[in-house]
Amino acid sequence: MSTADPLHDIAHLGGIELLTPKPLESLWYFRDVLGMEVVHEAGDSVFMRGWGDYAASTLKLTAAGAAGVGSIAWRATSPDALERRVAALQEAGLGVGWSNGDFGRGRTFRFRDPDGHLMEIYYEEQKYAAPAALRSALKNQPQKYTGRGVGVRRTDHLALLASDVPANRRFAQDLLGFQLREQVIFEDGAKEIGAWTSPNAVHHQLAYVTDVKGGRGRLHHISLWVDNRDDVLRAADILSENGIFIEAGPAKHNNSQGFYLYSYEPGGNRVEIYSGSYLVLAPDWQPVTWNETERGAGTYWGGALPDSFILYATPDVDGGESAPPKLPVFF
Repeated sequence: MSTADPLHDIAHLGGIELLTPKPLESLWYFRDVLGMEVVHEAGDSVFMRGWGDYAASTLKLTAAGAAGVGSIAWRATSPDALERRVAALQEAGLGVGWSNGDFGRGRTFRFRDPDGHLMEIYYEEQKYAAPAALRSALKNQPQKYTGRGVGVRRTDHLALLASDVPANRRFAQDLLGFQLREQVIFEDGAKEIGAWTSPNAVHHQLAYVTDVKGGRGRLHHISLWVDNRDDVLRAADILSENGIFIEAGPAKHNNSQGFYLYSYEPGGNRVEIYSGSYLVLAPDWQPVTWNETERGAGTYWGGALPDSFILYATPDVDGGESAPPKLPVFF
C-alpha cells in the first residue's frame, strides 16, 4: 500500500461486544453508573449506546463464563469497500464467514486478526431513532443528554493485547487501511511493544500492546468518550460514590495526550473514561515513536500507571496478578 494511494475502506469503529460473567452487575455499571441507554435485548445479550452515538447500538453485553471481548465491529465506507476488504481478508486466510448481521446491522463478514481476536465488517447500519422521551431539541443530535451517571457520549476506541505487536499492526495497516499514529519501541528499535492506529481522524480507534503473559485474543480496555476534562473528574466522584475501584487517573497520557480514568466494570473488564487527545487530519502524518526514556511511566502528568495496568487483562491467564486489585463492592 503506497502513501500516495491510501486505503479508506473502513469508516470507523462500529461496536464492541463485551463478555461478562456478571451480566446484571455489568448492566448496572454501564446503564446506571455510566449513563448508557438500553435499546435491545436478545438471548444472553443486551445492546446499549451512548447518548451521542448515531447508530442504534455500539456496545453489546453478553453473559459468558469469563470476562473479555467477544466481537469487534468495523463499518465499511460503502458496499464495494466491504467486498474489497472481505476479498483481502479471505486471501490472507483470516476469514471466518458471513452472517446476516447483529442487531442494527446488515450483512456482516467475520474474521480474526493474527492474535485471534474476533472482528466483523459491515456496511448497512440502523440509525438510532430516539423515542419521544429521549428526543433532543437539536435536530443534529441523536438523543438528548439525560444527565444520568457519568453520561458517556460515545464509544471511542479499544486496546487489545497481542503476542506479536508488529504482526497485528501490519494487519491493521495493510488489510484494514488503518493509519499508524504512534508507537512505542524499546531496546534501540528492536522491540515494538505498542501501536496506536485509526481508520479516520480520531487519534486511535485500535491499539495493540504486548501481552506480557503470552496470552492470545485478550482485551486490555474499551474507552468511552466524555466531552471534557471536567467530565472525567466528575466521573471519578461518581465511580467512587458507587463503590467502583479506580485503577488509574485522572491523569494525562503522553502518547495520544488523552485525559483518562480507568476502572473495572463488575464483570472484570477494564473501562476507560476518556477525553482530550487530538485529531489527525494531515494525509502525510509521520508516526510518532517513543522509546523507554521518552515513554517513561506512560503519563504526561499525574500518578504513574500501576503494575496491574500491564499485568491484568481479560480473560485472565496464569502469571502475575490473577484478578483486578479490587472489584466493585455493590451494584
